[in-house]
Amino acid sequence: MEHKNAWENYPEGEARQKVMDFAEDYRRFLSKCKTERECVQEFVVLAEQAGFTDLNELLAKGTPVKAGDKVYVNHMGKALALFVIGTQELEKGMNILGAHIDSPRLDIKQVPLYEDTELALLDTHYYGGVKKYQWVTLPLAIHGVFAKKDGTVVNVNIGDKPGDPVFGISDLLPHLAAEQMEKKGSKLIEGERLDLLIGSIPMQNDEKDEKEKEAVKKNILKILKEAYHIEEEDFLSAELEVVPAGEARDYGFDRSMIMGYGHDDRVCAYPSFLATLQVQKPEKTSVCLLVDKEEIGSVGATGMHSRFFEDTVAEILNLQGVFSELALRRAMRNSCVLSSDVSAAYDPNYPEVTEKRNGAYFGKGLVFNKYTGARGKSGSNDANAEYMARIRNILDERKIAFQTAELGKVDQGGGGTIAYILANYGMQVIDSGVPVLSMHAPWEIISKVDLYEALQGYEAFLDMV
Repeated sequence: MEHKNAWENYPEGEARQKVMDFAEDYRRFLSKCKTERECVQEFVVLAEQAGFTDLNELLAKGTPVKAGDKVYVNHMGKALALFVIGTQELEKGMNILGAHIDSPRLDIKQVPLYEDTELALLDTHYYGGVKKYQWVTLPLAIHGVFAKKDGTVVNVNIGDKPGDPVFGISDLLPHLAAEQMEKKGSKLIEGERLDLLIGSIPMQNDEKDEKEKEAVKKNILKILKEAYHIEEEDFLSAELEVVPAGEARDYGFDRSMIMGYGHDDRVCAYPSFLATLQVQKPEKTSVCLLVDKEEIGSVGATGMHSRFFEDTVAEILNLQGVFSELALRRAMRNSCVLSSDVSAAYDPNYPEVTEKRNGAYFGKGLVFNKYTGARGKSGSNDANAEYMARIRNILDERKIAFQTAELGKVDQGGGGTIAYILANYGMQVIDSGVPVLSMHAPWEIISKVDLYEALQGYEAFLDMV
């Protein structure tokens, strides 16, 4: 079953320029928003500009919600839900685009700062499925927040602004790495060796005859206090993420691809969000659901396992004057979902892990994974054939390029998304997204035309009745 290259649908000229322009907007977004907090902040600004209202404002005033209203919920600054209320009653279900906005990274520990041989370092704990050896000798940035005891929150972004310093994790030189190179890849760099080097100048001591203890560490704390009014104890209530420094870049002589940090899963979150902004007075309520913590099992208050989305639907039903437990259950059960998450693209450097007829390819458009899971479909959603047929029909009617795939050969490995969690409500759910090369690496790669087809596919899905 052959799928033609989607670039053929966009000959050079105005058609192709639309693909390139959308990709450039996304590239800028990806460069700017490297954490889930930064994604939510950016999306809230854009949503309000597009006429969305904070649900909490409506709740405070008891304002009724009606067809055509645009509502959003910012959940703890790390998850976001947008609703465009349809003309159909909500208990008949919603069309939901669900994606996650967290990405693999290194998190700075709560008691991280120390000095060793007059070098200052920060201790880290890796987040999500990473190949640890990929994170050494790279220029790295620190993004996040310090939450202080007085209630103020200090935003931090060091390493990505013009003129900023960067940070990094050192590695052994080849001349001394004989024992290291004998280790398995999973042990080549161990988690406790992923410490971030951040300084080496000792703080000056006015007492000439007395050497300052931990003088480099004290100098770092002095810099932090001057720049951010931060004390060492403020690390206890901080959320600081170590991410690759630098902008996402066009990739390839033909600029057909983008290399950047966090394609998984912002390459699906961004077109999902933009598709939702385009919706005007739909029949069925349109939803964009962007969540945190997918990379570590969708746990916690901002992950998909939390009840925040269900609670939000209940609040909207209540503002419509029709809340009941049964109406809530019907609204959830009757919904249709695209669990918008990335898929592994076929890599000609590693053909042995992919079954070619059922792999995802660059340039073939939006990818649908009927099931994910591992080996015997363990942990999979496995969408119904009838639902897949509906999706096929919508995409074919609009001539949107799409493909189907599995995540590698049967016994090779596997993975999962938020699909199975939403399916627990009885929703019709299927995984869909953009193919990615070097997934979970600090720098991942996507095709611009696949990104554009994802936008077209998500817009078509939201029109589904």
